[in-house]
Amino acid sequence: MRKYYVGLDVHSKKSAFVIEDEGGKVIARGEVPTTPEGFWGLQATYHLANGTQVALETGTVAFFVARQLGQLGLDPIVVDAHEVRLKAHRPNQKSDGRDAFELCEGLRRGIYRSIVHVPRPEISRLRDTLSRRRHFVRLQAAQVGAVKALLRAAGLGRLSRSLGSEAGWARVIAAVRQHEELRTYAEQHRALWRCAWEQIRALDVSLARQQKESFAAQIARLQTIPGVGPIVASTAIAVFSTPERFPDAKHAASYAGLVPSTYQSGEHEAHGRITKRGSAELRAMLCEAAHHASRPDHPLNPYFARLCARRGYKMAIIAVAHRLCRMIFAMLRHQSDFDVAKLGVERGPFEHKIVRAYRLKASSQ
Repeated sequence: MRKYYVGLDVHSKKSAFVIEDEGGKVIARGEVPTTPEGFWGLQATYHLANGTQVALETGTVAFFVARQLGQLGLDPIVVDAHEVRLKAHRPNQKSDGRDAFELCEGLRRGIYRSIVHVPRPEISRLRDTLSRRRHFVRLQAAQVGAVKALLRAAGLGRLSRSLGSEAGWARVIAAVRQHEELRTYAEQHRALWRCAWEQIRALDVSLARQQKESFAAQIARLQTIPGVGPIVASTAIAVFSTPERFPDAKHAASYAGLVPSTYQSGEHEAHGRITKRGSAELRAMLCEAAHHASRPDHPLNPYFARLCARRGYKMAIIAVAHRLCRMIFAMLRHQSDFDVAKLGVERGPFEHKIVRAYRLKASSQ
């Protein structure tokens, strides 16, 4: 049976396709509806065998199409859209048919490297839930920030510290009842804050159900790390999806954007800020968990304290987040629990005495 390669430029209503054989000869080209029936018709019309590779670029409906093609027995290859454009033979002449041809030709020649992972359905559902939750958390934070700005502009900045709860909002509104316009604005922002809070609670219920049904063992395992809660654990599971797709922990940390940028040429070698190329959500969650290492009873505190003294607090947080990323990846890949003995630290309590030559007088203190 002849081997075919398919390039598919996906859009919401219709998708352009090009089919080539192993020699690069175009067998067919045209358009199909972006529906399960349309893809089934494409496979049946051109007798595409199971395992036929179909290249498509990232977009809003790429994962939907990839799942439909997978159910038909085809092998979807999702390529980063930026790489497709960079490697196009004529990058300034863009059309749906030419994009499909470029995808097909690049797939046949094997020139694409940025292959996007297509997660299984339960991982996709977890990602969607976490994404909606982050959206409403940001909406809440925006309302708090807006009211704080209003209070500072009115010279009432001291009241802006208690906006994290319903009782705090009530105290602030009661304190500004004499400022009618300011009170009106605060009540409007509280209404939005309250609405977002209700959506977060509903999403937390859905998230807890998904965690219990599909990821209970993994989340329980990750929560054995001090400072890692259900949201951090769920985010790590959703981002890594299938840990086996990473060669090692270093690649997993690079996927989270927590590795330093590097420039090396000849005898010159320099390292800069972290790349931030990867999952921003996982990077943010790991940094949140890394703040717990500033506590003396945290097992990563010795690493944090030493680096904080040399390079500062922020640098120490990034370093601990990088270490947490590698630990979480290893635990997911090897299905092992957190073991403090593998960190190279020992349990105390320990006393640290400092002898100083001078100190302030009691009157100066």
